[in-house]
Amino acid sequence: MRIDILTVLPEMLESPLNNSIVQRARNKGLVDLHIHNLRDYTTNRYRKVDDYPFGGDAGMVIQIEPVDRAISALKAERNYDEVIFTAPDGELLTQPMVNSLSLCENIIILCGHYKGVDYRIREHLITREISIGDYVLTGGEIPAAIITDAIVRLLPGAIGDEQSALSDSFQDNLLEPPVYTRPAEYKGWRVPDILLSGHQAKIEEWRHQQSIERTRRLRPDLLAD
Repeated sequence: MRIDILTVLPEMLESPLNNSIVQRARNKGLVDLHIHNLRDYTTNRYRKVDDYPFGGDAGMVIQIEPVDRAISALKAERNYDEVIFTAPDGELLTQPMVNSLSLCENIIILCGHYKGVDYRIREHLITREISIGDYVLTGGEIPAAIITDAIVRLLPGAIGDEQSALSDSFQDNLLEPPVYTRPAEYKGWRVPDILLSGHQAKIEEWRHQQSIERTRRLRPDLLAD
């Protein structure tokens, strides 16, 4: 898989995408990840990529030209399954969506910034708009890192135990059950006896019931879905 991220602040993405599972996946050649500075695609002598909004309003708006030039340059080299824009008013990121995106071959992610982007970008250049929640951040770099991390960890070979990803919260619309490790007792707080029993069928039954109970208590909307 190849992921290209377009941003005005590439340095914001360097650390989260050069550590942990994402870095290991890059080292293994499982994901080809490229971060592009939108300022490299502007014809402005001062490398500006934003301007004042027509009609008068507060804030600055990313111009269409550098974004179009960047996307066109990438598309001239390969086909892309999705061109994603990170937007607070986009489609809410979910695990099923991430599962689907992990099957793509090539993805572009455009990071929003300032007041937003010229709306013609969203109308003509973007195939999908994704939000990580009902709130506004300084820019789309953190959402882009989150989307990338969520996708990459699902790639075969990215994590040591691939079954672990299949049992994550939200994979089956349920939250994960509680997990414990050694010591079995600490300050009088004991691990549930069922997990020490060695009876795998009963353990799995307990885990499933715990998932249902935690989901009902913490995220009843998932059960409704």
